[in-house]
Amino acid sequence: MVCLTHEIWEDPDDHGEPSPGCCLSGPRGGAFRQLLGPRARLVHTFEAGSYFEAMTTYNGFLGRGPYTTEHPSDVEPYPASWSSIALPISDDDGQ
Repeated sequence: MVCLTHEIWEDPDDHGEPSPGCCLSGPRGGAFRQLLGPRARLVHTFEAGSYFEAMTTYNGFLGRGPYTTEHPSDVEPYPASWSSIALPISDDDGQ
């Protein structure tokens, strides 16, 4: 199974309240990161083998309830062809 590195970001709104978001590390998360403001910060990185696993981890990090989905494809492993973008987690864990 291919495990991909994911990033959790916090991007403060105009009142300083953090707005969290999750994306893939590397090129597949580039479009998301381009939307972040100048005060955004990377708060956590983790690995997951499917979208469902990633969102379960993300929800857990944020203290939310369990992730649920109606889309069977969410629980399918990431395609093996994506292994070329599987970036390792850095030693500093994004902090």
